[in-house]
Amino acid sequence: MAVTISDVAKEAGVSTSTVSKVLNNWSSISPATCERVHEAIKKLHYTPNARAVSFAKGASHNILFLSSLKKEEAYRNPHMFDILCGVRRTLAEHGYTLMLTDFPDTAEPQEYLTGLIGKGLADGILIHGSCSFPQLSRLLTESRFPHIHIGHPGPGSRMCWIDTNNGLAGQFAAQHMLECGYEKVAFIGERRTDHISTQRLNGFLGGMYDYGYRVPDEYIRYTDSTREDACRQTHEVLSLPVPPRAFICENNTLALGVVKALHERQLHIPGEAAFLTFDSYPYSSIIDPTPTVIDIDVYDLGVQAAQMLLRKLENPTLLVQAYTTLPVLRQGLSTVPAF
Repeated sequence: MAVTISDVAKEAGVSTSTVSKVLNNWSSISPATCERVHEAIKKLHYTPNARAVSFAKGASHNILFLSSLKKEEAYRNPHMFDILCGVRRTLAEHGYTLMLTDFPDTAEPQEYLTGLIGKGLADGILIHGSCSFPQLSRLLTESRFPHIHIGHPGPGSRMCWIDTNNGLAGQFAAQHMLECGYEKVAFIGERRTDHISTQRLNGFLGGMYDYGYRVPDEYIRYTDSTREDACRQTHEVLSLPVPPRAFICENNTLALGVVKALHERQLHIPGEAAFLTFDSYPYSSIIDPTPTVIDIDVYDLGVQAAQMLLRKLENPTLLVQAYTTLPVLRQGLSTVPAF
């Protein structure tokens, strides 16, 4: 029976991921541990398999795409599939295959990712933002494994990443509302801890401020990310002594709640109350009236991510940290531009 990497790990008294790190020359492994692993390899006459050898030469022509694939993930993360489609097409055009893998529920996700890298399954990895964890940046930078993180990983990260500019999208929303003549605008957002919602809110506030308008604190509403809470928050803000004339909804789900409240108040849209939302999916097609949308082409985001990773494979020292894929205004019937 052929000797496996597990046999080597057992002989050396280390984990299989440590053996993989030694085989791939990770600098984080101590000299003593490296020596022990190499002694076990020599004693057992272990030879890495052909796939691992191919990986070492950078010739597997396969890319990993790591994402959360839990039940009902499509509802929680409706844009992931479009990103994946953009990635697949671009990689296929350059002769690469794509391997989709789930992110497991484990106390030490770094061990799982280390194992994936060490198995030599791929030349590089694309990591969806839904799979971030605290040790991710250190793991990828220490291993020097070609990667692109899709989504901003946070300030100070040394990872390679690309993201859409949600702050700019918020500025676009503010500019459009003011161009329509709506000066009293409320923002219905997700939880205070939601990163994308915060970016869009800050962009909106900054955009309003640039044109000389300050948004009252009571116009900024956080929700538990449900349609019902968005409806409740909209009723509350409409009950203020000076209610807003228009609403910016952080996503489609919240827009459904805002529209429900406007209908319950029998307010004509957009004559008496206007609104816009971000992103075309998943509910914009069923919202009545058809909403004005600040949209991001996430398929293009996938294309850009794949192209950046291919550049990284050609130049391993390349540091990619960039916003890409500009937001686009799609005019609907929920706002009326002033002409």
